[in-house]
Amino acid sequence: MAKKNKDSIAVAPTDVDVPVVGLREPCPCGSGRRYKACHGRSASEAAVALVRRPFEGLASETDWISLREIVPSATSPLTLAGDYAARANGRQVTLATVLPMAWPAIVRADGQILLGLQTPTGSGDASRDVADALVRALDTEPGNPVPPARVTDGPRLQDVLDVTQPLEVTIHDSFDFWMDASAEVTGEVQASLERASESIIPTRKLTSVDAGYWCRVGTKEHLRWAQPHEEEALLTALGRLLARDEAGLGPDTKLIGTFRAHGLLVPVWDLAPGAEVDSIEEPTAALKQRLDGALAQTDDLTDDERRARSSLAHRQVTLR
Repeated sequence: MAKKNKDSIAVAPTDVDVPVVGLREPCPCGSGRRYKACHGRSASEAAVALVRRPFEGLASETDWISLREIVPSATSPLTLAGDYAARANGRQVTLATVLPMAWPAIVRADGQILLGLQTPTGSGDASRDVADALVRALDTEPGNPVPPARVTDGPRLQDVLDVTQPLEVTIHDSFDFWMDASAEVTGEVQASLERASESIIPTRKLTSVDAGYWCRVGTKEHLRWAQPHEEEALLTALGRLLARDEAGLGPDTKLIGTFRAHGLLVPVWDLAPGAEVDSIEEPTAALKQRLDGALAQTDDLTDDERRARSSLAHRQVTLR
């Protein structure tokens, strides 16, 4: 028997209003097929269309990346734009790294909105997923969480927010800011709060540079510094500095590698044992000046610079 071509199987008309259900459940359109093989096909296809730089175009793109990937507990007020600001009707919207039970958003009893950033990305575009949660929060009754949803279309953060407003990041040592997030704190939420707070890595934001974050992992201190530059240009500039022994932050510090996050690179430095954030403010500012100078260079790499660049390009850091 010839194999049936899945593309030849008819799917119910797409103009029918079909609710989202589990992928393996019968499609609500009545076709008799599972949702994933019927109206869920477009959702599955959208999920693999990854957006390389979802936060591009937002002020503080590197801080958005940092709060999404490396900062455990932080908040920042957000400014909505256009009709979305009107719909908020004066209510404060606050970005939070993570919320209890990994909820996408929570509407407090007083109507204020907490918007989670460290949530699963079903559409392949973190900007669209987070914006969807925010838009749904605007229509959610106070005192309720906004549940997860599968997103296939809709506005992005770049459409919903005032993109000129930078993030004003506040670092927290716990998740106590959750406690007013619902009218009643259930045992389940309390347990989630305690588990999350116990796992927090001590983190501080540098004031001397954008998107630089000191952290202490066990007995080691690190600087994780998200960069706004394209990968090739940044690796070349860092290679130049490494070859000249100018990529460090002082004695007993070392650039150990980079990791990719949402289309940009985040270099990571080992710091001197016991180093606190204040001790690296000036060295990091001085390193930024050296890095800016190296980025501006256009001459060919020397052999030493090329080897240093190649070595760095192959050193991918794994976060713990």
